[in-house]
Amino acid sequence: MKKKLYRSRKDRMLGGVCGGIAQYFNVDPTIVRLIWAFITLAWGVGLVAYLVAWLIIPEEPQEGTPPQ
Repeated sequence: MKKKLYRSRKDRMLGGVCGGIAQYFNVDPTIVRLIWAFITLAWGVGLVAYLVAWLIIPEEPQEGTPPQ
């Protein structure tokens, strides 16, 4: 089965972007959030990137619903 990137429904702080990326790469979501925060503070592009990711990454399908 092909792996797909979704925003997380279970592990979310705001939009589920970091939780979804963590699930996709099978890492701890806290690590992804820390890296994202560092990128935001260091270069300022993290916030814009998060908003874009929030818009383009689909939300994880609900349990029992086939993915589209």
